[in-house]
Amino acid sequence: MKLPTILMAAATLSVNAADLTTIPFKTITGKDTSLTEYKGKVVLVVNTASKCGNTPQYATLEALQKKYESKGFTVIGFPCNDFGAQEPGTAGEIQQYCKTNYAVTFPLMEKIHVKGPEQHPLYAALTGKDGTFPGDVKWNFGKFLIGKDGKALARFEPGQKPDSPEILAAIEKALEL
Repeated sequence: MKLPTILMAAATLSVNAADLTTIPFKTITGKDTSLTEYKGKVVLVVNTASKCGNTPQYATLEALQKKYESKGFTVIGFPCNDFGAQEPGTAGEIQQYCKTNYAVTFPLMEKIHVKGPEQHPLYAALTGKDGTFPGDVKWNFGKFLIGKDGKALARFEPGQKPDSPEILAAIEKALEL
């Protein structure tokens, strides 16, 4: 059951924007979860889409997953259909696409809205007026680096490649490598 938008917004207001770990969301298979499951890890949160010019970033995101996962890092993909209807698939279709085309092993979550009146509370805490990095996500593959303590550390725009020197440096600093 989905929470009405008003309740979701109220839940967001009650969350300390500095600690994102208490904000609930669902895995792509429908299991309840939150960033609490990843506490103690560095997380790169990315809004993803399967039919976008940035979709090849899945390969680089998976390479980051492989490179740093043993050091306490994970990518988390949040499929999103907010931009040009570029993620029209069902949960099963999204999973199959990511596995078949990019061998994705990092966790994928339920399709969400990252902007607008149905914006997910996690993205409201990241980008809302009182969020850590105010301002709407501009397109698919926007990235947010979350520290081991559940606090947002950095924001990277969609066109910035996951293996750019800035993103790699931020990940390595967060991992204390």
